[in-house]
Amino acid sequence: MHPGQPQPRPFPPHPGPPRSPGWARKRVLIPALFLTWFFGFALGTTGAAGSAPDDGRRTSATPRPTATATVTETATPEAGPAPTVTETKKVKVRTTVTVTAKAPAAGDPGPGDSGSVHYGNCSEARSAGAAPVHRGEPGYGRHLDRDGDGVGCDI
Repeated sequence: MHPGQPQPRPFPPHPGPPRSPGWARKRVLIPALFLTWFFGFALGTTGAAGSAPDDGRRTSATPRPTATATVTETATPEAGPAPTVTETKKVKVRTTVTVTAKAPAAGDPGPGDSGSVHYGNCSEARSAGAAPVHRGEPGYGRHLDRDGDGVGCDI
């Protein structure tokens, strides 16, 4: 290669799409727009596009009376008061009776005699209303006092 000669390029340049002159688009678009306008104007004035035929009568807008029905429901008073509901519940009542024994008089029999109070178990003492039975009271016995604290049939 000589210094004055042009260097060859490795790849030839891509030519791209051919360009059309600007007046070529105008040649197609302007007649198409004109035909669209012409057919739209022609169809709109003849009434061929589904419009009602004009029979020559002119109508004017005049107010006319209209009928409107309104239904209103009023509440009626109740015949009587609403029924009341009463709930009844059964309750088991337990009463406790406290019996105080009188101290024996000088002529009355003592604790070992047949006239003294004796309970065979705590159920008998509770049913008689004497539970708990303290030491020294009539009816107290060691067989009723399990823990030995001086109170028999304690709860």
